[in-house]
Amino acid sequence: MIDTQAIKEHIRGIIMALGDDPQREGLIETPDRVARMYEEVFEGMNYTNDDIAQMYGKTFEKPKQNGDDMVVVKDIEVFSYCEHHIALMYNMKVTVAYIPKDKIIGLSKIARIADMVAKRLQVQERIGSDIAEIMQKVTGSEDIAVLIEANHSCMTARGIKNAEAKTFTSKLCGRFKTEPELYNRVKQ
Repeated sequence: MIDTQAIKEHIRGIIMALGDDPQREGLIETPDRVARMYEEVFEGMNYTNDDIAQMYGKTFEKPKQNGDDMVVVKDIEVFSYCEHHIALMYNMKVTVAYIPKDKIIGLSKIARIADMVAKRLQVQERIGSDIAEIMQKVTGSEDIAVLIEANHSCMTARGIKNAEAKTFTSKLCGRFKTEPELYNRVKQ
């Protein structure tokens, strides 16, 4: 669990290390605010992928249909923090696609999985891998694709300061990896 008391103490120390007074009017409540914010934005750190699969694992029997219908949910908006600088990954859009096997998952559950996975310290590549792993656990399908596009403030606000740089990642599993036409349908 997230230790908000330790966060408060460390934020006070950071404020002092920056040369400011944590008792000054504008900063006196900052450690508490940051601790509450971290508790919210890092909520996913409280759960394993198995926990998240269980939380959002409600499925339904796959409707009787012809062929291999694909489910694609695009432009799921999330944000995360990179583990290298604790810098914000923003304007993040996640696309999740899967080919149902025997069961389907509610569309809102896909967005909830992406949101909870994003609420961790990590790299963008891991977000895609974790979403794919959870989707496999929940749906029983090996055929999963996760595409992510994001800006990283560690590139836009510091260092090279390239405000237009975007990072694209993809995690392809099962048929999405072996059948390029499926991947191309998701990218459209």
